[in-house]
Amino acid sequence: MVNLLEDQWPRIRELLRERLGGLPMSALRNEEVLRSSMQHVYRHLPRLLQLTVSEQGFIEFMMRNRERLMSLNQALEEEEANAMSDPGSDKNSLEWSSQAAARLVPTYAPKPMVIDRGLGARLWDLEGNEYLDFGAGIAVSSLGHQDPDLLKALHEQAGKLWHTSNLYLTAPAIELAELLTANSFADRVFFCNSGAEANEAAIKIARKWSSKHHPEAKREIVTFTGSFHGRTLATVTATAQPKYQQGYEPLPGGFRYCEFNNFEAASDLIGPNTCAVMVEPVQGEGGVTPAAPGFLKHLRQLCDQHQALLICDEIQCGLGRTSRLFAHQWDEVTPDIMTLAKALGGGLPIGAMLCTQNVADAFTVGDHGTTFGGNPVAAAVAVATVRKLIRPELLEHVRIQGIRMRTHLEELKERYGLFQEIRGRGLMLGAVLAPDYSGKAAEIVEAARQSGILVLVAGPDVLRLVPPLTIGSEELEEGMKRLNQALDRWKNPAQEPVADDPRTPWEREQEANFQRSTFENQKPRIPQ
Repeated sequence: MVNLLEDQWPRIRELLRERLGGLPMSALRNEEVLRSSMQHVYRHLPRLLQLTVSEQGFIEFMMRNRERLMSLNQALEEEEANAMSDPGSDKNSLEWSSQAAARLVPTYAPKPMVIDRGLGARLWDLEGNEYLDFGAGIAVSSLGHQDPDLLKALHEQAGKLWHTSNLYLTAPAIELAELLTANSFADRVFFCNSGAEANEAAIKIARKWSSKHHPEAKREIVTFTGSFHGRTLATVTATAQPKYQQGYEPLPGGFRYCEFNNFEAASDLIGPNTCAVMVEPVQGEGGVTPAAPGFLKHLRQLCDQHQALLICDEIQCGLGRTSRLFAHQWDEVTPDIMTLAKALGGGLPIGAMLCTQNVADAFTVGDHGTTFGGNPVAAAVAVATVRKLIRPELLEHVRIQGIRMRTHLEELKERYGLFQEIRGRGLMLGAVLAPDYSGKAAEIVEAARQSGILVLVAGPDVLRLVPPLTIGSEELEEGMKRLNQALDRWKNPAQEPVADDPRTPWEREQEANFQRSTFENQKPRIPQ
């Protein structure tokens, strides 16, 4: 059999080129991914060879020849690089940043760096500088970067089918729907592509449900100060933060705003014309602020009293982020609708609106839709993601690591006097700046980046830390050490020796271009 396969190696090599192209080296090093890839190739071997060699025999032969595969892969990559030679392929971060500034719509102010690759909780830029990722792509990469199970699911599905639209069924979306409903209150799922789309679907189905059961006046949706529900016109109106709404008037009607965690205000505002209440169990963009104990129960009671629906927006705080699978479980309530995104696809874009059968009955064929929602590739990776996120041992890991991270932040609070409060749950924590440092969160985030740890803001006065849920103790300790160094240098810039400036020219030029006047006298270190 071995001799036969050796004789057929040229044909096998062509099949590898045709069916797989250049596999990433990380796939070749992953035994499960490699086995599934070779299983795919076996199905396309000549029929006579399949009759002579078993699938298992072929796979074992290829596994024993992994080094040859890696050499072949490298050759394929070189061929592809030569065929698509681009003078821009050797650009550094400064050149890419300049090109981005000239071509991208300026809706973001990206950092002067270009991320090139990641592994676990670590990232590297084009210049090879390493960072610990305590932002996880805004709570998206909950399983870190290059998770083997996600990589395996991605590769297997990418080799089968990419897209069909929702005019046809695919197994990954059905499997994902079964997985989500089996582990939540919900009976039905609508798949889309983002958190904003999930909230759009929630708003539409809530009003459609109310239109079928109540008078026309009962269409109001109550949301809360500090909330963030998306960037579409309806979801930005639901977001009770005027800074996100300015310039987009006239805004859609039918939304009313209530002070978050104010029991009395909620009782006064939720009434006969309320069709739904939309709330984040832990506000993310609004400052990493959890619902007060009993507040979600209070909203549930008010919704029941006034025949309104309770919508839990768990786009950022759901799927294990708080050490419960869903954050509303902290208050032991059952919503009528829940929205998910971010962590759901492990890094691929996918969103979901989950609801009870009673609510789902409000939609009929043609009432809502999406071309890409439930895409088989994104859904297959989401299945692998959710299977890992529902494991009790992972949720317990989040709880323990969350306690460790909070302990470190409390120590930093005492050491530097920069923070007045540490709040949040699990691995979704916010460090609230003391009044003397109001508005300085972005500066501290930049100082942290220059010390090799990526963190986020949650408004101008809160540092937000949302590392991968799988982060190990060693990485967590190292990250907190880097944050400590960043805070020390930021608060005491005179201690940084001017002569020791190991920054590359592109970093110095970027810093000047972005006019970071606060840091003109700081000389940050590039992490080694």
